[in-house]
Amino acid sequence: MVQVNWTFQAKDNLKIITDYISRDSKLYAKLQVVRIRNRAHILKSRIRVGKIVSEIDQNNIRELIEGRYRIIYKIVSKNQVDILTVHHSARDLKRRYIKLIRKVTQHLIHHSRIHFRCGE
Repeated sequence: MVQVNWTFQAKDNLKIITDYISRDSKLYAKLQVVRIRNRAHILKSRIRVGKIVSEIDQNNIRELIEGRYRIIYKIVSKNQVDILTVHHSARDLKRRYIKLIRKVTQHLIHHSRIHFRCGE
């Protein structure tokens, strides 16, 4: 079984989605997040089920669609998938992509067990 990790960015996206939708309906907000999480659950058994994200065009960066949301994930290995972001399809991903990559990279460097030494 594949380990599915939700990055801080993706978790933050879910909170933003919840907050936004709950202005009109707390119930619908909760249901939307449950649908997104349930959709991502398929990655535990089928990591290549999503299509390649056209704006990024890398084989290991893929997406699942749930309603109007794009669940963008990275295949780290055959045993690990990282959910990078949950993106509303009406928004421009190209504009957001650079900011996303910077955030995710900073997160991975900060939380990595790999230590970099000067001169290597």
